[in-house]
Amino acid sequence: MSFEPTVCVPAASAKTATTTDTAIDFDAIKQRQQATWASGDYAIVGTTLQIVGEMLAEAADVRAGERVLDVAAGNGNATLAAARRFASVTSTDYVPHLLDKGAARAKAEGLDIRFQVEDAEALSFTDGSFDVALSTFGAMFTPDHTRPAREMLRVVRSGGRIGLANWTPDSFIGQLFRLIGAYVPPPAGIKSPALWGTEPHIVELFGAQAADIRTERKFYNFRYRSAAHWIEVFRNFYGPTHKVYAALDPARHASLTEDITALLERLNVGGPNSLVVPSEYLEVVIEKSTAPLEP
Repeated sequence: MSFEPTVCVPAASAKTATTTDTAIDFDAIKQRQQATWASGDYAIVGTTLQIVGEMLAEAADVRAGERVLDVAAGNGNATLAAARRFASVTSTDYVPHLLDKGAARAKAEGLDIRFQVEDAEALSFTDGSFDVALSTFGAMFTPDHTRPAREMLRVVRSGGRIGLANWTPDSFIGQLFRLIGAYVPPPAGIKSPALWGTEPHIVELFGAQAADIRTERKFYNFRYRSAAHWIEVFRNFYGPTHKVYAALDPARHASLTEDITALLERLNVGGPNSLVVPSEYLEVVIEKSTAPLEP
């Protein structure tokens, strides 16, 4: 199965949309994406990003007793952060294995969390079911950007909040995905997930129903022993890089490794004996308007 760089979130609705030049089978793309994120073991990488979930829960002002939905939760970083603040949390993703990993983490901490397989583009919850919706590096990877935005706005009550953490186009991860895309191109017509890391795109997706949108550019530091160590971990466990290596002829593996190594070393601020690579992301908090949406 071929690698798709635009990846990650709940699965299942079969729908084909058209652009001017190309018919896009979003369902087929999501199935390939699901296979990508189910490959390797994202949880091993995902747990290292826990600090982003904690910071997002703080930015979104998650409070005890609030009903919180984690969309495209992966192995549950924002899920656990919200539950640690005594919220009532529902954690969703389209990869059951990742939800199982999140459930194991919750059990270890004695946290009461509901885990449920869901499609971020077609959530099964009723309108206004939650006070807060969160997504860390999750909803941004859906094929059709408008649908998860619409769904999060729908299931959050009037006056509720949506908190997002999205890699920016020029971040390390944004550059990594462009590099990978040069080896295995993404599907034609699909918008870059990194658009979610830009303020204009957030306004385009959420502005019509937002009373307020606050954004802040932050950095997450990837900390590894060396570039070789990072590549070893991400080649084995991170779905996108795991899949791209699997999709390539072995003769091209060395070239890809050289290109990723060069990117890592260029961005490394950790000195010659370690790897510290900052990756910029956009932290977003949207307050949903209490006014009815005009037709």
